[in-house]
Amino acid sequence: MEKRICGDLAAGTSRFAIVVSRFNEFVTRHLLSGARDALRRHGASEAQITEVWVPGSWELATAARALIETKQFDAVICLGCVIRGQTSHHEHVAGQAARSLSQLAVESRVPVAFGVLTTDTLEQAIERAGSKAGNKGADAALTAIEMTNVLAQIRALAKSTT
Repeated sequence: MEKRICGDLAAGTSRFAIVVSRFNEFVTRHLLSGARDALRRHGASEAQITEVWVPGSWELATAARALIETKQFDAVICLGCVIRGQTSHHEHVAGQAARSLSQLAVESRVPVAFGVLTTDTLEQAIERAGSKAGNKGADAALTAIEMTNVLAQIRALAKSTT
């Protein structure tokens, strides 16, 4: 018989940490609002959500790792905003943030949702933080919820076969 694992969007009793970059806070505050709203709409209480602010997107992975190491969270949602400037600095910050968070998720086996905007312009960032293009903070929160459910099902499957 074929087994199918598919995550749902019920927060249940999962605990979520949201790590938010203060850099470009006028954008990241909207991402945070979207993430919190999505978590609450899908059943998470305020007690299940912990918010942590860091200086910039570069620091997201360090805080996310420390949160994961506490073993108090089922998923970590990382929110930031890197806007292209007149130098290549944004490429280094955005690329390293993506690599570090991806590596952390794989190594820790804890969902780390990537809600870091990487845009060419401020207008694009605003569009992705709650206007024309939706809210990528909300999208990251939904990813975190779904992945906690997928991993719980995989772990339950592993226990049932042993």
